[in-house]
Amino acid sequence: MSRSTTRERIEEKADTLFYESGFEATSFAEIAGAVGISRGNFYHHFKSKDDILDAVIDRRMAATQAMLESWGTDVPSKDRIRSFIRILMTNRTKIMAFGCPVGTLTTELTKLGHVAETRATEIFGLFRDWLALQFTALGYQDDAESLALHVLGRSQGIAVLACALKDEAFLRAEVTALEVWLDQLPDKSSMKG
Repeated sequence: MSRSTTRERIEEKADTLFYESGFEATSFAEIAGAVGISRGNFYHHFKSKDDILDAVIDRRMAATQAMLESWGTDVPSKDRIRSFIRILMTNRTKIMAFGCPVGTLTTELTKLGHVAETRATEIFGLFRDWLALQFTALGYQDDAESLALHVLGRSQGIAVLACALKDEAFLRAEVTALEVWLDQLPDKSSMKG
């Protein structure tokens, strides 16, 4: 296995373990075991757990950016926002088991007072800024950020409760309610002043 492939596998397995078990609870040995390498080989790629965390955050930032870009600009803004809302359903099994990967990591790092908390929070910034662009395109320039934070905050609350309650019916109902709210929001971009 090449050095870059091994490093990518370490990042991938660490990302999964940080999500499912938590950053603090995950050890070097667990990550090395999941990848199938010795601890010595592991240290050849990453010198510290914080180095791995930085790589995982970079990985999540890149994945988030790619997902947002995949929703394109050739579809109406409401449909792009709907794509964001529906990630709760797309990822419902994992969300009900472990919560939102961004929310759980950010919350844990905040509780730990970890220096990487700000970097992890930047993923929420990507979502906020992208959602604000969509609301701006709908004609809500003055309210774009507050509407973006409303959708982001509500989706995080839905993820937390879906995880706590392990209730898919609740998750479905809340996603539907958020979509209904979105559908009722007038598209002001086509209104004449």
